[in-house]
Amino acid sequence: MLSTTLLLSCGGGGSSSPATGGSDDGSLSCTVAGQNRYFLDYMRENYFWYEDIPTTVDPAEYASVYDLLDAIRSDNDRFSYILTEQEYQDRFVNAEYIGFGFSTRFNGDRVFINYVFDESPAAQAGLRRADEILAIDGVPVGDLIASGGYNEALGPREVGVTVTLDWQRPDGTLFNDILTKEQVETNTVLATKRQQLGGREVGYYVLNSFIDRTGADLNEAYNALVGVDDLVIDLRYNGGGLIRYANQAATQAAGNNVIGNTFVSLRFNDKNSDNNATSLFELIEGVQQLDLNRVFVLTTASSCSSSELIINGLQPFIDVVVIGQRTCGKPVGQSPDPFCDKRSFVINFETVNANGDGRYFDGIPVHCSADDRLVGDWGTSGDPLLDEAKHYIVNGSCSSSGTASLATAAQLTADEHPLLQQWRNEF
Repeated sequence: MLSTTLLLSCGGGGSSSPATGGSDDGSLSCTVAGQNRYFLDYMRENYFWYEDIPTTVDPAEYASVYDLLDAIRSDNDRFSYILTEQEYQDRFVNAEYIGFGFSTRFNGDRVFINYVFDESPAAQAGLRRADEILAIDGVPVGDLIASGGYNEALGPREVGVTVTLDWQRPDGTLFNDILTKEQVETNTVLATKRQQLGGREVGYYVLNSFIDRTGADLNEAYNALVGVDDLVIDLRYNGGGLIRYANQAATQAAGNNVIGNTFVSLRFNDKNSDNNATSLFELIEGVQQLDLNRVFVLTTASSCSSSELIINGLQPFIDVVVIGQRTCGKPVGQSPDPFCDKRSFVINFETVNANGDGRYFDGIPVHCSADDRLVGDWGTSGDPLLDEAKHYIVNGSCSSSGTASLATAAQLTADEHPLLQQWRNEF
């Protein structure tokens, strides 16, 4: 049975106390040289693509372990990274960061709200998904972007920093308020709704990440969705996280249709094949199970890792209708390794489902295509992804626009894990 501390993209696992970098004579050192030597030895033993590491690497040539990773990573790898221990504890264990509590997206010289965390300063001020930020401390956003001063205008990540924001709703209603940065709790379920549609009760929830608090957040969502006939899981911005909560989300949805069957198998490199293991579908921290034989999943190129695992794990057992855009393509995962004041998250294994299917490096394709367009708060009519799911529920097929050429939507191409990109857009 697979240990539930293992993960696909980021999160808990491994020792909670940092280890130290080793040196050739067996002493322990957290100098740059010591960390580089330790990390190179670790990569040669545990990296999934260890054979791609150059045979002649001098760790002393690199100014940091981050530079070393960039130099030796495989061409196949755009997902490995390193966090400080504090970064790991803040985001995955404590589930918080210092800020206002909103995530943004840019559209040219305009900035829009992607989502807002519950109880955050942004939520208390009334900011919502799809609102447009017009000015910061009286300076138009377009001017700040043009001068390269947008991030600086929002202030450092320190408790007590204040800014005055001007923003407007999609209907043109204007707002103005002073926001103060504080410790923001990052709830992982951003919205939960249910509605009648074509004589069927449809449940919908937005799952934004898989971290230590996700199990409790999932329970709250599924408690509110007992009795639905159809379920839409919105993973459009979910960059991944802990395997156990991907398992929980999938198991609570499909229930008795999957419990006890293989959810995922992990396959390590040939030096570590003794670590190969299989995890079965189980409720983990879940209580309610919906026992559905069909699930709708909304995706974009930012849907990655554990988000993809929900789809791939369920597909051998129930109908999974994927709507939106092709996923990021990460059928591999990491077991975090602590050393000194850091944790490395380098690719250790690949993942396959009960049928042995994996290797979807080009992403998981969609059944029905739709753009991720901001139209209002979560669940608002007019959201292309959600509307496409509703069309399928009522008609049993994609809409005419849903079967168009959007099926080949562009993928994420940056050499950075989607989860890190997700965090970077949270203020």
